[in-house]
Amino acid sequence: MTIGTRTLGTLEVSAQGLGCMGMSQAYGDTSDRAESVATVHRALDLGVTLLDTANVYGDGANEELVGQAIAGRRDEVVLATKFGIVRDAEGNQGAKGDPDYVRQCCDESLRRLGVDHIDLYYQHRVDAGVPIEETVGALAGLVAQGKIRTYGLSECGAQTIRRAHAVHPVTAVQSEYSLWTRGIEDDVLPTCTELGVGVVPFSPLGRGFLTGAITSASQLGEGDMRRGLPRFGEDNLNTNLAIVDALRAIAERRGVTAGQLALAWVQSRGEHVVPIPGTKRRTYLEQNVAAAELQLSADELAEIEAAAPAEAIAGDRYPAHLQRNVGR
Repeated sequence: MTIGTRTLGTLEVSAQGLGCMGMSQAYGDTSDRAESVATVHRALDLGVTLLDTANVYGDGANEELVGQAIAGRRDEVVLATKFGIVRDAEGNQGAKGDPDYVRQCCDESLRRLGVDHIDLYYQHRVDAGVPIEETVGALAGLVAQGKIRTYGLSECGAQTIRRAHAVHPVTAVQSEYSLWTRGIEDDVLPTCTELGVGVVPFSPLGRGFLTGAITSASQLGEGDMRRGLPRFGEDNLNTNLAIVDALRAIAERRGVTAGQLALAWVQSRGEHVVPIPGTKRRTYLEQNVAAAELQLSADELAEIEAAAPAEAIAGDRYPAHLQRNVGR
C-alpha cells in the first residue's frame, strides 16, 4: 500500500497528509509518545510526505515530537507548521500577525523542529488588527532568507486570500472541511481554485465523528476538546448519528468503513485538495491512507451527499468565543 501525489501551489505532496495535533493535545490521552513517533514513521513508509503541526499544539511539544520523529528522514518530509494563535492567562484565544512576531515564531519553530527550513508556514488565524499585507510581507522575507519555502493561511476568508496572494503567492489554505463542515464551498474553495491555491482540509472525518466510533458524549474524556463543541452535545449528537448510520450503509456496500467513505469524498473535491486526517495510532493511519485510493462514481458521490446534506447537521462548529476568529 502506497499513496499517490498531488500539488499544493508549487509543492508536490502526498495525496493525503498526516495531522499531528492529537499526538500532543485535544483528543484525550497523549502519553504514548512512542506510538505517536511510530505512527509518523509508518506514515513516511507508506509515502505520506505532508506532516502538519503548529507552535500552539501542546505549547510547542508537538513540534518537538515531530522533529524527533523525522530526525534522519527530513528529505522525505514536506513539513508544515503554523503561527498566529495566542492565548491569555485565562485561556482565551486570539490571533497575532505583526511582522516581529512572525519572525520570532519562525525561529522558535525551527529550533523545536530541529530543522533549517519549514516547507509550508501557515498563519493559523488572521489577526484583525494587522493588515494581511504586513503579515505576508514578513512571510515573503522569510522565504527570501530561506527559512521557509512557501506560506499559507488557515481558516481565513476569500478576500483575505486575494489580498495576501497579491503580495506573494499563497501556496495553500487550511480549513476545516468534511461532509459535516462545508462552509468553504461558498467562497473560499472557488477562490483557491481560481488562483491556483491548494486546499488542505483538517478534520476531514468530522473530528472522528464520521467514523461512527463516537455514539455518546460520555465517551469523551475530561481533556477532550470535543466536549466543548456544540455538535458533540447529546441533543445534537443524537441527530447527527442518523447521518453516520446512512453513510455506514453506503460504505458497507463498497466494503469500506464509514470513515474511509467520508475521506474519499473529501479527496474527490479536486486534485488541489489534500486532506490531513489526524491520528496518533498506526492502525487508524493505515485505514486513512487506504481511503486515498478509493474512487467514487458520480452516482455514489450524489448518494453520499444526499445522506449527509449540509443543512441537516445539528450544532455549530465552535462555541462563539472560538468562532469569532474564523473566516476573517
